[in-house]
Amino acid sequence: MADSVLRPLGGKAALAAPEATVQLIVFQLAGEDYGVRIEQVREVTATPEVARMPKTPAFIKGIVNLRGDIIAIIDLEERFGLMPAGRPLPERSYTIAVEAADYTIGLAVREVPQPLRLPAAAIEAAPEFLQDSGQRERYLEGIAKLPDGSVIIVLDMRKLLTPTEILRLPN
Repeated sequence: MADSVLRPLGGKAALAAPEATVQLIVFQLAGEDYGVRIEQVREVTATPEVARMPKTPAFIKGIVNLRGDIIAIIDLEERFGLMPAGRPLPERSYTIAVEAADYTIGLAVREVPQPLRLPAAAIEAAPEFLQDSGQRERYLEGIAKLPDGSVIIVLDMRKLLTPTEILRLPN
């Protein structure tokens, strides 16, 4: 039956396949746009009260109770070295709860994250010089080029933390 749908009818051209799209949750870190695939995001919410945890890296701000689950809250600006370590979270921040295979973590961001749908072809592999530069490239999925000329750095949250860091997460 599917074959009859794909055959041209009466000389009319077959309909073009719809363009594959990707939906991102976009947020800012140190003035730059970053995004994660919406499939990796469990929810976006105002950051609940954060309880600090001893003996955790400075970029881990503490833990929160998010709808019954205890998750670590991390500051990606500090994790990426974009801002000095040890800054307190602002009074008002937002948490993007992301899920990886072995953990759920909350990304603390200072502005409201926004959804964005774009063609999958708009995301290109990160340039070679970033792939070889060290720690950051492990969790770069690619660079999304927008029609206005701006770019979004697309992160692969499954690769954000090293196995050692995952073991140090407060659970």
